Amino acid sequence: MKKIISLILFTLVFHVTPLLAGSVPTITKDELKTQLSSQDLVIVDVRTGKDWSSSEFKIQGAVRPQGKDLAELNEYPKGSTFVFYCA
Repeated sequence: MKKIISLILFTLVFHVTPLLAGSVPTITKDELKTQLSSQDLVIVDVRTGKDWSSSEFKIQGAVRPQGKDLAELNEYPKGSTFVFYCA
């Protein structure tokens, strides 16, 4: 029974997840640059711990939620465009 459950979880993680992620739109660095002056744009830096603190590259004006709780993003107006980045 454990082998069957493990096989199902493996299938979900490695076969279904990429299909769902494929529908998430992406943006290039150059496309982002053209939108930086937009009042509706919210850039969210989702890096944690050492990844964030040791990085010399940070986008000016980006917000960084504390911990894994993204609830504070609800403070932004409905219709805002969120760009999440981690590198």
